[in-house]
Amino acid sequence: MKRLSTLVVTLLFIAGLVACGSQPAAQAPTAAPTPTAPMAPTAAPAPTAAPAPTVAPAPTAAPVAEALDANLTEGCVTDYDPDVDYFPDKVTLSHSTAWKVEYFNNYKEVTVLKPYPGATETFRYILVQCGTPVPSDVGDAQVIEVPIKTVAALSTTQFADLIRLGVLDRLVAVQNFKQINSPEVLALVEAGKLKEIGGGHSEINVEAALDLQPDLIMTFAGSDATEWDHPKLIEVGLKAVINSAWLEEESLGRAEWIKYTSLFFNKEAEAERVFAEMEERYTTMAEKARAVADKPSVFTGFMYKGSWYVSGGKSYFARMLADAGADYLWADNDATGSPKLSFEEVLERAQDADFWVNGSQFWTSASDVLKDDERYAQFAAFQNGRRYNNNLRLNATGGNDYWESGVANPDIILADLIKIFHPELLPDHELVYYRQIKPER
Repeated sequence: MKRLSTLVVTLLFIAGLVACGSQPAAQAPTAAPTPTAPMAPTAAPAPTAAPAPTVAPAPTAAPVAEALDANLTEGCVTDYDPDVDYFPDKVTLSHSTAWKVEYFNNYKEVTVLKPYPGATETFRYILVQCGTPVPSDVGDAQVIEVPIKTVAALSTTQFADLIRLGVLDRLVAVQNFKQINSPEVLALVEAGKLKEIGGGHSEINVEAALDLQPDLIMTFAGSDATEWDHPKLIEVGLKAVINSAWLEEESLGRAEWIKYTSLFFNKEAEAERVFAEMEERYTTMAEKARAVADKPSVFTGFMYKGSWYVSGGKSYFARMLADAGADYLWADNDATGSPKLSFEEVLERAQDADFWVNGSQFWTSASDVLKDDERYAQFAAFQNGRRYNNNLRLNATGGNDYWESGVANPDIILADLIKIFHPELLPDHELVYYRQIKPER
């Protein structure tokens, strides 16, 4: 009985070890296998190498976004990657103070800081690379996909930038045909590729603009409400932006608006190149002219509706006169616009001045000047023929190219002024925008 109890305990102990996964120290013998027919002897197999230990695969690196070499000036993005900078070509401002731009990977935020005279508001535009998403919070900004394919330009001053950026073929509408001087734009008119939609002093034809549906309408803000087209166009759902280059306080600042225009076409690289070359020409000439010791005295303007409007002492043209080596008689004035004076005030200060520039654009002869007001004959500059007017390039309907290509090329205007005041500095230069109004014999 004692032996039987010991056997039971032993069996229970072995069963517990098996249940716990342990190998028992001894196993019960198994039955012998059934014998089979003898087989031919075979060579002993070569010993196999121990399997190499398994190594976990290295983690795959996240794909790296491929950087662009240049802005996309045609077409849209087809495979958007949020890590790609879609605007590797950017602009930087060195003279303009009326607008600014901030770049993000797939959009640009443009702010016009001085949209019209005395403005207390600003205008924001979000320029999104087409084929990429619009940012989630744009506030009150207009959203415009770039590069744009069609544009309407309501000021002739905008044509030169379109030509130099190589995008004139995208122009589809203008304010009117009468003011156009640029041969390239006139060729589009003759080919029937442009429409007149008004604006500015004339009422804008909103219906015609809606029929065209341009990607962008570039407007301008004048000094009175009759020239304010921007809100009318926005109200009907058209994309309209302000170009207020004329509010800049220096000529290079005005010309730098080519960079503003370039933003809508992704043509920043071209704008930077064009402006840098122009700036270099301007500054080189200005350094020489400013260094001249003998600076002739100069006055500007003419009588209009009973008042004489001169260039303000802080205006872009007053600065240009200084760059041309002239002594502007109203340089001590703090105005950036055109102060209104009486005839007597101007005569008292400028009667003996050496030069008179920028009179009425309708003056091409001395008789034209006296026809407007015989008192002009009292100025020494009238008597000695040192009158120069910025209307050499007028078209058949009176459109003045000075206000078209001229303001976009301040280096050429400066060269004209230096030729007038200091011809020895630029002996080979021929006047481009200015004409001399000589005394009639």
